[in-house]
Amino acid sequence: MQNNKLSQLPLDLGHRVAYGREDFLVSPSNAEAVAWIDRWPDWVSHILILHGASASGKSHLAAVWANKAKASFWTSDDVLSDKTLGTQTSLVIERADLLIGDRETETQLFHLYNMAKEKNCSLLMTMGVAPAQLSFCIPDLSSRLRASQAIGIESPDDTLLSALIVKLFADRQMTITPEVLRYLLPRMDRSFTAARDIVEKADALALSEKRAISIPLMRTVLSNKNP
Repeated sequence: MQNNKLSQLPLDLGHRVAYGREDFLVSPSNAEAVAWIDRWPDWVSHILILHGASASGKSHLAAVWANKAKASFWTSDDVLSDKTLGTQTSLVIERADLLIGDRETETQLFHLYNMAKEKNCSLLMTMGVAPAQLSFCIPDLSSRLRASQAIGIESPDDTLLSALIVKLFADRQMTITPEVLRYLLPRMDRSFTAARDIVEKADALALSEKRAISIPLMRTVLSNKNP
């Protein structure tokens, strides 16, 4: 909720998400994940896996760590290419679980895992679920990733959900009053994705109708009316 970090663009030209360490909202549901990011480079091995639901903050923490460790981000296409680590000493692979379930992609991921270990390159992977919940084709990759340090980000508690909604509005240079927040919380699905979707819809409706974020506006959003 660092408003001084927000873009000064007009609302209808978009928004910039705040991804600094001080912008991350810490609560019991994600405190362990934050602690492990802060603990680097004193990890138990060269790899750490963060897993959790969509919009839970995995990408935010990965960005925080990448800034700290001067890490590069690799996509699935990078993993499947002939790209090498070179002098890279830290690397982020987001949604690595999407590479699991196919022998060819798992072979490439296993090669990268081993290459990173040989070069003492720190590797941060994010996944939608824990490695133990995935169905692997390659037993060696399965055993390595299932044995790796894997930290889950749990569903948000009341404190985190409230702070998250405030931050999501702040990222869009908008504010939500305590009264509107108290109205919203007991009436919404309690998930990171729901919070993100509600803020997006409220933003669109407020812009289209030139209205402030209010209880009547939130009532419209929750009723699933099209903004």
